Amino acid sequence: MKKRIGVLMGGVSSERDISFISSTYMLDHLDRSKYEPIPIQIDKKEDIFLKCQNIDFALIGLHGEFGEDGCVQSILNAMNIPYSGCGPRPSALAMDKDTSKKIFKLAGIRTADWLIVHDTNNLDIEKINALGYPVFVKPNSGGSSIATTFVKQEEDLIPAIEEALIYDSEVMIEAYIKGDEITTPVVNGKLCPTIVIKPKAEFFDIKSKYQAGETDYHIVNLDSPLREEVESMVRKTWQELKLESYARVDMIVENNVPYLLEVNTLPGMTPTSLLPQSYAALGHSFTDLLTTIIETSLNIQRRMNL
Repeated sequence: MKKRIGVLMGGVSSERDISFISSTYMLDHLDRSKYEPIPIQIDKKEDIFLKCQNIDFALIGLHGEFGEDGCVQSILNAMNIPYSGCGPRPSALAMDKDTSKKIFKLAGIRTADWLIVHDTNNLDIEKINALGYPVFVKPNSGGSSIATTFVKQEEDLIPAIEEALIYDSEVMIEAYIKGDEITTPVVNGKLCPTIVIKPKAEFFDIKSKYQAGETDYHIVNLDSPLREEVESMVRKTWQELKLESYARVDMIVENNVPYLLEVNTLPGMTPTSLLPQSYAALGHSFTDLLTTIIETSLNIQRRMNL
């Protein structure tokens, strides 16, 4: 009998529109010989309870708040419904950029310096200026570069913080590392090919991420010893955050020195997204990737329930 796969889409975050793109792409490519795809649109939080009763597995296509932050995962756990990706704890840790960067720092994983602010009153300008301009200003728990601003001078700082505060109560101010952005997806604990990201814009913003032709992507074979260091950092990140099933680890490389940017526990699944491109370089289709994610996630949750 085919498993009833509920594809969760939409959601309540600022990344709702992107979720529909990811989820539709997943729906179109699920293996119909194994699975019965069921689109489940989430418009409010209660919909998880109301619409997921009769499925065998939840393929989470949600992004951002109430998708990647562990909340949906906790509810599905309580409902005894297996789901794709990481559990509540690693999801929450990775979503909170400040907390995850603190873990990276304690673990000896190189990452850019940063500060967290909660409003524009009583800003410690000296500490911010000590990071050196330019800096990135972004919502602490945001994604898809929404409300992320590349700030080149002090007078542009407050408007950027105010923009980010629309989306989050905590705002990260992060030192700029000039270099090439790379990403290494991990599926079932195995590293996939690394991709170098070359946006046509000043940085990898939302337009660069989701509009075709705005970014050049290349599978890259890093030279030693950089390759060994990047792979070591990816594996250590996977272990420290206790990631499961699949994730994507983003870095920036300056003068052959890699810095960890962030971890995505529900990376994009659009036609231009990085995980599908990396997995395709291994000779596998997007349908193969979805099947691997489903079966890997089921195996992990079976073990947890023993």
